Amino acid sequence: MVRDFDITQQRLLVTELPGPKSVALQERRVRSVSRGAGTLANIYMERGAGAILVDVDGNQLIDLGCGIGVTTIGHAHPDVAAAAAAQAGKLTHTLFTVTPYENYVRVAEKLAEITPGDFEKHSILVNSGAEAVENAVKIARKFTGRRAIVSLDHAFHGRTNLTMAMTYRPWPERAGMGPFPGEVYSVPTSYPFRDGLSGAEAAEKTIDYITTHIGASEVAAFFVEPIQGDGGIVIPAPGYFARIAEFCRDNGIVFVADEIQAGIARTGTWYSIEHHDGVIPDLITTAKGIAGGFPLAAVTGRAEIMDAVQPGGIGGTFGGNPVSTAAALEVFDIIEREGLLAEAQRVEASLWARIGDWAEKFDVVGEVRGKGAMFGVELVKPGTREPNPEALTAILKYATTHGVIVLDAGSWDSVLRIMPSVVISDELIGDAATVLEEALALL
Repeated sequence: MVRDFDITQQRLLVTELPGPKSVALQERRVRSVSRGAGTLANIYMERGAGAILVDVDGNQLIDLGCGIGVTTIGHAHPDVAAAAAAQAGKLTHTLFTVTPYENYVRVAEKLAEITPGDFEKHSILVNSGAEAVENAVKIARKFTGRRAIVSLDHAFHGRTNLTMAMTYRPWPERAGMGPFPGEVYSVPTSYPFRDGLSGAEAAEKTIDYITTHIGASEVAAFFVEPIQGDGGIVIPAPGYFARIAEFCRDNGIVFVADEIQAGIARTGTWYSIEHHDGVIPDLITTAKGIAGGFPLAAVTGRAEIMDAVQPGGIGGTFGGNPVSTAAALEVFDIIEREGLLAEAQRVEASLWARIGDWAEKFDVVGEVRGKGAMFGVELVKPGTREPNPEALTAILKYATTHGVIVLDAGSWDSVLRIMPSVVISDELIGDAATVLEEALALL
């Protein structure tokens, strides 16, 4: 479906980047905002549509980041804005656990429909991805009566105290922030570019670590990102998750798919776990793209697991807010009526056609990998597989000063992360790729 946008879908630079108004805002920011809230590019945005952001100086930038996967359906979709505005004019808050409302129920019903598995499912709605992960931990512990939580090497699950313990790398998220909760373990994963293992081989390595270091009978939940986002767009080898899910099933472990970054149509399916044939999680966490930019997240899963928690054991003041849920319901409708699962598949084909040969063209590119509108370009020291964070820094600087917003990723800060809206045109993909190729050629 072709959508009309109120901003032309093209890159247009009218000042240097950052422009004078952005520079002035940055000076104000330094005087009032904690430096802990770091920024990739000090370019201040005013509005957006589709895959284009317009800054305060009038420059139009191609957005290949989507606020780290949030604006999957495009910036400021008018139907989402209208749905949110209409709801805000009627009811903005009561707290679902005090006096409930229909939107919350409708979102839970839709999540039961679109998440994998034909069993009865229940949901809880919260505010953020990290909050969803924390609640999934609580639910799994209550259901199993166990304490140990397992996550994968290179994982990112959030910035709260518990989710930082589940996050792999120490810098910058965890440095100086401890102590962290106990009974949280990071275990080897499948990383085909670096380990060279088949899915079955990598799974046995993971299982052996759990068996010898933790004990399967101690594990409440095993958390996985079917496609690791911050970890570097790492996609485990075929068969890996099937074996891990079988191991969890055989040992009474709750298998949790963290779909916060990769879910809600980004990879050409509702959830990225669907690319791993036949793997059905017990619980799924959803956030980011679910509400088109409004804060909302969810835990959805088997009813008997979700209902293990006593009434009042999970919830929060703003979870499932009426305005955010109204936005989410519209996002669900947009994905279906505009055929955005197919559009994500189109974006994947366009990216493969445009950047898929970079490993052959540039000696700093070790691998290009991805699904849907979620790609990673792993940068290496030429002639090796040694991570090359300096190359990533240079590319990011060049791209942002030439009107392309792109993301960093990877445990070694050496993966260029490309996550555009699924409504981005092939022409914008081509233009952005040209800018990135210019940066690569300078290395």
